[in-house]
Amino acid sequence: MTQLQNVLNAIDTINEADTNVTVVDGISQPKELVYGRYMTACLEKYWPEADENLQIAVRAQHVKRWQLKRADFPIGKQGYLTWRKALGLFHAATAKAVMLAHGYSDLDAEATAVIIRKQNLKSSSNSQTLEDVACLVFLQYYFDEFAAKHKEDKIIRIVQLTWRKMSTKGQEIALSLNLPPHLAQLVGKALA
Repeated sequence: MTQLQNVLNAIDTINEADTNVTVVDGISQPKELVYGRYMTACLEKYWPEADENLQIAVRAQHVKRWQLKRADFPIGKQGYLTWRKALGLFHAATAKAVMLAHGYSDLDAEATAVIIRKQNLKSSSNSQTLEDVACLVFLQYYFDEFAAKHKEDKIIRIVQLTWRKMSTKGQEIALSLNLPPHLAQLVGKALA
């Protein structure tokens, strides 16, 4: 087994401990394990040339996410932003530790951490690709559930914010997704 596969397996093993579950094809599975695999599948489909650091960053985007609960941070926008920042640092540190434990250099482990922290988002193609993959996975697998819980004006605002984070390539892929009609209509309204 390759060093890369060992790290991806280690991330999956960590995420198997997630007590939050999601149902896929009638089977309950750990939520972040499923998310990591969706992320990898999206990367492999649209960015097959991705380097190992990006492949690990994509898989580790939500590694051990359940450890930092939103409820443990203040309510409101500032509390939400503080939580998101803390998550990025936590996921990056966790991925870095896993990589170092599996023989990657500190340079590669830190490069992966930088991607996960989404540093230099608009100037780093790897950080931008991670953002694109996360947005595409949201649209494909989580948008319907999100849309069912929120009012249309909030959904449109979120889609617009998501769109601005994406590269031109990411936007083109998003437009090619086969979304259910009610979701495609929301995207259309957001982009009008």
